[in-house]
Amino acid sequence: MTRYRWIAHQEAEGVPVAAPCRVARVSRQAYYAWRRWRERGPDQEHLVLASELRAIWEASDGTYGSPRVTHELRRSGYCVNHKRVERLMRELEMAACPPRRFVRTTRREEEAPLPDLVSQNFAPGEPKRRYVSDITDVRSDEGFCYLATVADLGSRRIVGWSLGRRMPDDLVVEAICGALGTRGSLAGAIFHSDRGSQYLSRKVRQLCATLGLRQSVGRVATCYDNAVAEAFFGSLKRELVGRYRFANLAEARSAIATWIQRYNTVRLHSSLGYLPPVEYELSWACREVAVA
Repeated sequence: MTRYRWIAHQEAEGVPVAAPCRVARVSRQAYYAWRRWRERGPDQEHLVLASELRAIWEASDGTYGSPRVTHELRRSGYCVNHKRVERLMRELEMAACPPRRFVRTTRREEEAPLPDLVSQNFAPGEPKRRYVSDITDVRSDEGFCYLATVADLGSRRIVGWSLGRRMPDDLVVEAICGALGTRGSLAGAIFHSDRGSQYLSRKVRQLCATLGLRQSVGRVATCYDNAVAEAFFGSLKRELVGRYRFANLAEARSAIATWIQRYNTVRLHSSLGYLPPVEYELSWACREVAVA
């Protein structure tokens, strides 16, 4: 049953249309367009699909391309071909925002007495076992800010982050503490990063040891060793930082917090079979319970 059929069923039961439309996350205009199509025949199907497609694209803040729009439509109950979605998006002049280049911010330490425990094995899997971290810059009218994140490699969920005007090792410490607050415990997990001086500082290494984290670093001059963290920053720059202007640190922090919340709970991830990270973790937990 599609969302529109469910709304029609609620309407037939005497429920005002506005309430089920809010629950189903569709506009009343789109529902009424669907109902007119049902009444008049399949000639109106194009308008209904176009309306739903535009709603999905606008809800993503104009960041979704045709693959994610296609999967979102299918999650809503539509049987739709990706070629048709591509054609409709071209007709409606909708496209994902293009990638933007950004500057590497970490200072690399050539020698590090730490192993690479990930070895470019970035395939999603069991959450809470491997974490990756990195730092990037965020421009504001008052100057650059710096963002440190901790992502769960198993589910791609951002479990901790910190934003500041400078990027000392304290920035990484705050991000790790945020991850600890999200997970409750990090003991036994791998914590992977590049060879930035912040990650090899005494303060960060002592914190990892205290929390039971097994610290891991990539090789020198090999960006692929921390590709998942780099890919996250690419999405952040493309979908948020490169499109909006922040007046100050507080405004940047608010916008990034909102974006990360959506990234974790709503945004579809191709590497997770087009599921949001939190939904992927719930699915994984359900499978583990079923096997047990």
